[in-house]
Amino acid sequence: MERSEARGFSAAMSGAFLLSCLLFAAINRHQRGPYMDEAFHVPQAQAYCHGRFLQWDPMITTLPGLYLVSVGAVKPAAWLFGWTGSVVCSAGMLRFINLLFSAGNFYLLYLLLFKIHQKNKAVSGFQRILSTLTLAMFPTLYFFTFLYYTDPGSVFFTLFAYLMCLYGNHKTSALLGFCGFMFRQTNIVWTVFCAGNVVAEKLNEAWKTELQKKKDEKISSRKGSFSDLIRILQFLTEYLITPKNLVILTALTWPYIILVTVFFVFVFINGGIVVGDRSSHEACLHFPQLFYFLSFTVFFSFPHLLTPTKIRKFLLSLRKHPVQYSLIAIISLLLIWKFTYVHKYLLADNRHYTFYVWRKVFQRHDLVKYVLVPVYIFAGWSFADTLKSKSIFWILMYFVCLLAVTVPQKLLEFRYFILPFLIYRLNIPFPSLYRQLLELAFYIVVNAVTFYLFLNRTFQWPNSDEIQRFMW
Repeated sequence: MERSEARGFSAAMSGAFLLSCLLFAAINRHQRGPYMDEAFHVPQAQAYCHGRFLQWDPMITTLPGLYLVSVGAVKPAAWLFGWTGSVVCSAGMLRFINLLFSAGNFYLLYLLLFKIHQKNKAVSGFQRILSTLTLAMFPTLYFFTFLYYTDPGSVFFTLFAYLMCLYGNHKTSALLGFCGFMFRQTNIVWTVFCAGNVVAEKLNEAWKTELQKKKDEKISSRKGSFSDLIRILQFLTEYLITPKNLVILTALTWPYIILVTVFFVFVFINGGIVVGDRSSHEACLHFPQLFYFLSFTVFFSFPHLLTPTKIRKFLLSLRKHPVQYSLIAIISLLLIWKFTYVHKYLLADNRHYTFYVWRKVFQRHDLVKYVLVPVYIFAGWSFADTLKSKSIFWILMYFVCLLAVTVPQKLLEFRYFILPFLIYRLNIPFPSLYRQLLELAFYIVVNAVTFYLFLNRTFQWPNSDEIQRFMW
């Protein structure tokens, strides 16, 4: 990192942290007590603070990583600064842990951007810092910086594991992946993603060798056509059933294999992936979740995905491959028809934005969910088009992980999209400075509206005296 870039990064990180501290103070003034899921998380962390490690709230569905880290940070700080009484492990003190995770995420996002795009010499230090600032303020993640939720810590350990994987420190990456798993069980998918990075790299090397042997460069230049995809899948199958290749891949990825094995042992002993209340978190094949994620991504990445050039390219592709797109449309319609689920929380809880998205869009008419198929197809095409700089094996591996982390979820919850979105956004090529600034401005506006609604547009339910607030 050059000296000017280091100074710029330090200024951006310090400024972002100062702004977060001011917002943190305002939110804690307005909402002193636990809110929403904090009503479960805060008492559980406080029980751990008082040494009651065998006490467990059966309504909590995640493992105790957040509470263990919180106690490990708050207790030494309380002893060092002489804090006593209710201030120790208060709601405000516990929320501050996520503010620290947010600062860590800022640094990790910068390091990941630097590592992933290190070969692109055209990218300036200012652009890296600007993209880091933008992603650190990604609205869905940034909002939960100020509440005692698992998201900031979950993102921190997952991004840290990804960074260590990219640097080849796979044992450290697997250990950090375990920490991420302790925050949220579905993070095991991103452990598989880290292992997949290693496998994709080896596959890409072997594929290039295969192409060179056959002197057939047409495949690489026409990446994405259906016939090439068939050939690639055949190569993939042949490569993975060769014992020698399996031994090599196992030697490279054994730390991740151990962690995934531990996960399956946990699922077997626990009787499922969810701890605590399972009635509201049943797994199912909810394929439209992928469509919701793609729409979510287009919304938050519209400066990159929703451009006149992209639209023209899509229409040209549509005209060149009408049969393929017709088949995709039919499959999409069938998936929506047979696999659309509506969780009871989505219909009942009017504090979440998803409640209003569902009511204002999908509940207008039964046909709306089908009418949106062209939008989903464009979103999917544009999403894939921005990843074309990655190898075909990386893309296949990422999409497998994306399906694994979104499709089994019955509840439409924007928080579940944070990690797949960030990993996608980290890996697309750097856009122009204008588009980066537009993206940052958009995030600032969305955050400003979100915090305004949360702090100032409160309401009450008829059967409750508690103040209710709008949130992600």
